[in-house]
Amino acid sequence: MAARIAQYTGAEHTAILGLGVYRPARIVTNDEVAGPIDSSDEWIRTRSGIKTRRFASETETIQSMSVAAARDALESAGVAVDHVDCVIVATSTHLLLTPAAAPRIATELGMNGAAAFDVSAGCAGFCHALALASDLVRGGTANHVLVIGVEKLTNTVNPTDRSTAFLFADGAGAVVVGPSDTVGIGPTVWGSDGTQHHAIRQDKDWMEFFAEIEEKGLDAVRPYMAMEGTAVFRWAAHSLEKVCRDAIDRAGLSTDDLDAMIPHQANGRIIEIMARVLKLPENCALANDIEETGNTSAASIPLAMEALLRTGESKPGDTALLIAFGAGLSYAAQVVTLPKWQ
Repeated sequence: MAARIAQYTGAEHTAILGLGVYRPARIVTNDEVAGPIDSSDEWIRTRSGIKTRRFASETETIQSMSVAAARDALESAGVAVDHVDCVIVATSTHLLLTPAAAPRIATELGMNGAAAFDVSAGCAGFCHALALASDLVRGGTANHVLVIGVEKLTNTVNPTDRSTAFLFADGAGAVVVGPSDTVGIGPTVWGSDGTQHHAIRQDKDWMEFFAEIEEKGLDAVRPYMAMEGTAVFRWAAHSLEKVCRDAIDRAGLSTDDLDAMIPHQANGRIIEIMARVLKLPENCALANDIEETGNTSAASIPLAMEALLRTGESKPGDTALLIAFGAGLSYAAQVVTLPKWQ
């Protein structure tokens, strides 16, 4: 008779227990980024809804921004470092292929032996990581999971590229996911569309770059992020309504039950279209952190969540729809209860 393998189950319900963010000190205006791309403040505002954004300094790194956001999240959750079993870092701008950023972040936070790994799902990374964290706690693999969305996009964007230079910025946001007496994280609706892989991408792979160095020497051009804005806009406008409605339906709710909608802060026009097609109720707060923060990819949803709570547009306990999409193209959405925020 074969040996019987034991199996464990975890908490019946999960929730976001605490939230923390890190915004770089340097505020960058549209006028500052407009020159190299032959643009203007008016063009950038009209095109994207962005007024300012944050650029990290050399000392504000993926690791340091993550640690700062994580410490605030742990404090607001009231969860001790040694009670965290796993750290998931969602990022596309940790510029080492290996090792992942997460283990060093966990160590700097004082964690001993916690599982730690990175997730690469572009701007949808935070919602992917949140889904994984919730399932790990419900499955009994972890008791508390620290989820971090962090980007230093200024390391990957060409400041003379008219399609990207005005959009992207830097920052970090973190949440603690753990057991709850009630459902605080709804079912996740996620997926991908590889036919649109070209829409947001690194413009050359590293082997191409190395070959270019051999041929051109110092005239070789390093890889940068590239984006086909029109393709992304059309895909988002066409595809995301169903993803949002599926997430709301799977949570057993209707749009009338939403207190807030927190979409990935990709573009002000996309946010407006999503709110309009969903016919959100008048009292539903709509995150628009892109105005002051720009597009921070995997960090944008926790940063936008913090902005809603900090300004009083939303409050802890509110019901919010999270929806994100990005390189891949990848997407994910879930309904959550907004956490405590200090």
